[in-house]
Amino acid sequence: MAPETTTPFAVVTGASRGIGLGLARQFAAHDFDVLVCAEDAAITEAAQTLARLGTTVRGVQVDLATDDGVGLLAAEIAAAGRPVDAIALNAGVGVGGAFAETRWEDDLYLLRLNIVSTVHLTKLVLPAMIARGAGRLLFTASVAATMPGPYYATYAASKAFVQSFAEAVRYEVKDSGVTVTSLMPGPTDTAFFERAGMEDTKVGEGKKDDPAEVAKDGFEALMEGKDHVVAGSVKNTAQVATSKAMSEQAKAALHARQTEPKDG
Repeated sequence: MAPETTTPFAVVTGASRGIGLGLARQFAAHDFDVLVCAEDAAITEAAQTLARLGTTVRGVQVDLATDDGVGLLAAEIAAAGRPVDAIALNAGVGVGGAFAETRWEDDLYLLRLNIVSTVHLTKLVLPAMIARGAGRLLFTASVAATMPGPYYATYAASKAFVQSFAEAVRYEVKDSGVTVTSLMPGPTDTAFFERAGMEDTKVGEGKKDDPAEVAKDGFEALMEGKDHVVAGSVKNTAQVATSKAMSEQAKAALHARQTEPKDG
């Protein structure tokens, strides 16, 4: 990616499939050069496919749950030699099951990827955006951020953190020219439920939103400078609205009916 180009530059994490790939496709289709990353080798094929849209796309395989992975991505961003016009902090995983029974290693990996890498990458790109007076950040949170999440407790809590963090940073930069947007999808047709071990739950077996449509909602909200968007079906918007009038215990019970394993 040539430093002298005037083409805008975007970074998308967790972009080998699902919502992340959809976001990267939105950027590429709207004439952004794109740096995409994911922990799996599929990111190479994803980058090649995205490049067919006519912009420059570079794929990097890094594990953002590690300090080395974040450092490698930061080095790739620096090597591009150009400002980051937009970054979509989308990488994340879930861990399904009762918290007392999940493996600590899995929960720790989730915390490092969903929370630590998100904060770290924001810390790395935000100061330059503020200094330039321009930039857009998109955080992938979830409708799960609005209520306790039994049977994937660390995931729901991590998304509540991301949502709160995004809102706080948005306020801090409100007069800087930088915008912060939170993307809040509901159940989406991605590999999330398989990777989280949640295929035998009501939500895992239920109808899900198209990740391309969720990504489109997120991209449009980002470009409009909105504070957040509840993406996907009307059901997601209704769920968020309804939860505001419920106690935390009532919300937890409602959520648990969707996420409890059938053999639980």
